[in-house]
This record gives sequence, C-alpha cells and structure tokens, in this order.
Amino acid sequence: MRGLIGFIVMIQGAMGFIGQVFFDGAWGLLPHWFHLPSPAYVGLFAAGAALAVWGDTARKRKAQRERSGAA
Repeated sequence: MRGLIGFIVMIQGAMGFIGQVFFDGAWGLLPHWFHLPSPAYVGLFAAGAALAVWGDTARKRKAQRERSGAA
C-alpha cells in the first residue's frame, strides 16, 4: 500500500512542478486544494519516491522471508 500511495504522491509532485515551471499552472489534484511553490512539488516527488521504494523493499523482504520458511 505504501508503494501505491508513494507512486500517486510522486506523480502529483511531478505534475505540479512541470505544470508550474514550464506551463501556465500546476497540474493534478493538489492545485485544486492547495497553492504550493515549485520547491514543494519537488519535495512531494521526493517523498513519494521514498514511499514507493520503502513499500517495494518491504514487499521484497516479506517474500524473501516466506521463501526461507521464517514466519
């Protein structure tokens, strides 16, 4: 679940940054509720990437534990 939420946050951060820097306004759902500066969108992208990596690592560890027979 962390990986999915991280991926969604990462996409929202990327869309917000790209839209705000290169086009006329931020894209995605967040601009409908919040007015964030461009560095905040970069931070959201980084936080989403961290969540996605954390979720993927946890999933791989769980699968490895199940293969080794440890509960």
